[in-house]
Amino acid sequence: MSHERALLRQRQRRRFRVRKDIRGTSERPRLSVFRTHKHIYAQLIDDTTGRTLASASSLDKQLRDDLGFGGNRQAAEVIGRAVAERAQAAGVKKVCFDRGAFRYHGRVAALADAARAAGLEF
Repeated sequence: MSHERALLRQRQRRRFRVRKDIRGTSERPRLSVFRTHKHIYAQLIDDTTGRTLASASSLDKQLRDDLGFGGNRQAAEVIGRAVAERAQAAGVKKVCFDRGAFRYHGRVAALADAARAAGLEF
């Protein structure tokens, strides 16, 4: 097995391990975070109906002007605040945090802290 394939398998196992206990409901949707080197994405998902209630990413045209580069902590903070504001507009105050296969530090932690500061309860 190649090194890249082994890393991909480890990442899939981490994602499955984290997500096996997390389920989003309409009262408490799942705040799912995905990041790449250049961008970061966050969305609120109701797993019972399979709907996305709110989302924000560093590719949004409204947020792109404030960011500059979407792959740093400042961009993650802007996305965290934006997804929290959109969640409150959709009537959501409590969420369960889904970090996926990513460790809770750096950009993922910055997004979560900004969302908490903007009014979301984890």
